[in-house]
Amino acid sequence: MTDHNSSAGGVDGDRTSGEQGRSAAGWPAGAQQQPQSPQAAAPYGYADNPPVPPQQSSDAVRAQVAAAWVRSARPGPVPPGEAAVPVLPPQVSQPPAASKKDQRKAAQEAKRAERKAAYEQKKAEREGRKKGRGGAPAAPAQAVAAPAGSSVPAASAGAAAGSAAVSGSQARAAGGAGFDVPRPGGRLPAQGRRTHVAVRAALLITTCAFALGSCGVAGLVVGKSSVAVGDADLSAKDVERYRLSEFPITAAATFAEEYVTLCMTYSPQNADKRRDALTRYASSGVDRDCGMTGQGTQSVRQAKWDGTVEELPEFGANGRYLGIQVKLSTGRITTLSVPVYVKDPATGSGLRIAGNVGEMPLAARGSAPAVKQDEEVVDQTLSNQLKGQVLPGFFKAWGASDTTGLTRFTTPDASQSATTGLAGALASPEVQEVVALAPEGSEPNATITYGQGQAVQARVTVVWGGAAAAAPAKGTPPPTTSVKRSYRLTLVNTAQGWFIKDVRGGVLDPTGGRADAGATASAAPVPEENPPAAGGEPAPGASPAPKTP
Repeated sequence: MTDHNSSAGGVDGDRTSGEQGRSAAGWPAGAQQQPQSPQAAAPYGYADNPPVPPQQSSDAVRAQVAAAWVRSARPGPVPPGEAAVPVLPPQVSQPPAASKKDQRKAAQEAKRAERKAAYEQKKAEREGRKKGRGGAPAAPAQAVAAPAGSSVPAASAGAAAGSAAVSGSQARAAGGAGFDVPRPGGRLPAQGRRTHVAVRAALLITTCAFALGSCGVAGLVVGKSSVAVGDADLSAKDVERYRLSEFPITAAATFAEEYVTLCMTYSPQNADKRRDALTRYASSGVDRDCGMTGQGTQSVRQAKWDGTVEELPEFGANGRYLGIQVKLSTGRITTLSVPVYVKDPATGSGLRIAGNVGEMPLAARGSAPAVKQDEEVVDQTLSNQLKGQVLPGFFKAWGASDTTGLTRFTTPDASQSATTGLAGALASPEVQEVVALAPEGSEPNATITYGQGQAVQARVTVVWGGAAAAAPAKGTPPPTTSVKRSYRLTLVNTAQGWFIKDVRGGVLDPTGGRADAGATASAAPVPEENPPAAGGEPAPGASPAPKTP
């Protein structure tokens, strides 16, 4: 019997007989509700955020179930004492529906878990390829999404998915093999970076070692070549010529000069003192009078080593013959060969005159070569102009060191010799000869033009007439003497005329040869009015009577 006044019949009274027998929830009356898979129940597009069905109260659901059961039950008598309403299924307490904010948060956590699982999977695959082991790659992990309204949190589902991905990645790493090629601009794998750094470090260390080795070899070669000097490079003659031996030439020459000065100075009054002084220089068998016979008087003006050295075979490296040039008070010049012994050549100590001296002729003089002046072109016009207009005023100011006057004749960048002068040592200059040389490439007897700033060379001869010869007596004019001097000048052409840039002394003789052709090597004696005494002091009024041994 149907209760049409019940709330259950009013709720679902519009259903047909075919629809009866199913509960309002969609399952037959009295049947147990089976949970469905979220992926199967959720339509396409709602996997991540499925729609939530409208929630009803538990009493309304119970009423709907009872009404559906009554409609599907067969009519019949109701036993006494029993109600017409069937026994309702036990009430199931459902959790409250989650809000949209919680649903979005759960969906974001699920996506984050999926991304983490994919990263772990790729990482495991890379590690497997690095190890190079064989095997089948693991299947990709599937993300496990928790259904909406489930008591399992989304984070737990993501963790499970991550664990599954890691397991699959490890399986793939165990069997994968190969290597990664980074994308353009990407980073190398960790192992590749370590290998790259190791290779670079090895190359750098190898390069440094090679450079140090090369420097060491070069240093050994240079040091060996600088230290080792072959004996065959210089002959014995070259060694003596350039004084490369260990014999102390300077100390021995000074010792020989002192001895020759005593030897060539003689006076009968000082014979004993002279003999005692000579014995302090010579060995025991040397003539104590140094060859003087006791007659005559003479003295030495200058005794100087002339640079000649001859080996003394008896003493080897400890002895030499030295040539000493002597100028006597009589004006005669001669040379003495003196044997000198040195006990210790390294320190120059233990000097001794080891024999008697011998008088030798002066060293032969050479001839000067002729100077080629065939290619020189003389500008006679410029020579006359400089001789008459420029050089007389310049040499007058230059001889007196007139700074103001010199600025009128010198260039701003003139040399020190051109702007200093003679400070009055010579005066009254007379320019006697000027030879101005034309620039290279000029034709003889042709008109020569000069550009601004062009320099020329000139040879100038000046006669100075203001040099004082000696101190004059009172009331008499100072005597003067004329001297001729030659100079080399550098002149520069400017818009204002010719100016002197540099002055140098001395001019070469183009003829060459020798002026004393056919003359003897020894100079003729020049008598003196008042020759010095034997001790080197002058003897006024004494007539010279020198007599050499």
